[in-house]
Amino acid sequence: MTGATMIDETILQGISDVARLHLGWTGGDLTPEMRLVEDLRLDSVRLLTLAAEVENRFRIFLDEADEMAIETVADLVEIVRRKLGA
Repeated sequence: MTGATMIDETILQGISDVARLHLGWTGGDLTPEMRLVEDLRLDSVRLLTLAAEVENRFRIFLDEADEMAIETVADLVEIVRRKLGA
């Protein structure tokens, strides 16, 4: 496993934890291809909750452009990785 893959797995696990704790997600671990609105059924309030709790978890700031670019879990992982400078 490469360093980037390990980092992505750690970020993905953190996002899965946030989804379980703050959104009541009970569908198992998230996968990169899952779409936030269609697959996770997140409305605008739940999307904001996810964004805020991911910011808290990873100590990053997601600006409006970041939020607009997120459609899948993989998009969120990539943005968190970039914000962490990893």
